[in-house]
Amino acid sequence: MKIYLKIWRQENHNSPGKFKAYELDGVSSDMSFLEMLDMLNFQLIKSGEIPVEFDHDCREGICGQCGMMINGIAHGPLKNTTTCQLHMRSFTDGETIYLEPFRSTAFPIIRDLKIDRSALDQIIAAGGYISVDTGQAPEANSIPVTYQEAEDAFDAAACIGCGACVATCKNASAALFTSAKIGHFVHLPQGQKETAQRVVNLVNEMEKLGFGHCTNTEACQVECPQDISVLNIARMNYEYNKAKVLIKSRN
Repeated sequence: MKIYLKIWRQENHNSPGKFKAYELDGVSSDMSFLEMLDMLNFQLIKSGEIPVEFDHDCREGICGQCGMMINGIAHGPLKNTTTCQLHMRSFTDGETIYLEPFRSTAFPIIRDLKIDRSALDQIIAAGGYISVDTGQAPEANSIPVTYQEAEDAFDAAACIGCGACVATCKNASAALFTSAKIGHFVHLPQGQKETAQRVVNLVNEMEKLGFGHCTNTEACQVECPQDISVLNIARMNYEYNKAKVLIKSRN
């Protein structure tokens, strides 16, 4: 396959960027998308040029670091797929592919396609600790967690924090990410004592970091590689309003 690439190149957050064209021949349809970029970078290094910087780690669809916009779509054309799990057979011979970083005020560009996602870590950190009884493990059937509650908690916990929801949202909202972190614990007995304050802290931190507001377009779920449900956002809003009333009554 011959592939034409137009890649966003930017030296750092404060410098201007632009698309730069590259031509890559001999691309195998069995290559992963990141292997194709590795091939490009190998050629650039051989010719003395600066390679294209992009995030990646596990390359197994687990860590969420590889996210980028591919032809205007977060993680590319396949539904519920991370960039590292995308293969070149999803493209055609002679196709032009546009690559650019996830864009958000809260995601400053480090270089080229590499962005700073630490704002998502700050949201998680704002949630604080959870209270868990220690000592001898209780008998499993005595833990009051229904099958559906456990499934809902697990579905929320599946969020890998890639930031695709933010990048694809017209408001750059982190509501799906934040609601997934809230939904992970709200269904389980662990940490229930801190639920009200945790919800308020997470939502307040999200807003402080400059993420936009959710306007229910549901584009976030469409582009989420883990198909995290927007019902988590509804649950977050419910929990937030309930927490505000509860905290006010305590004061």
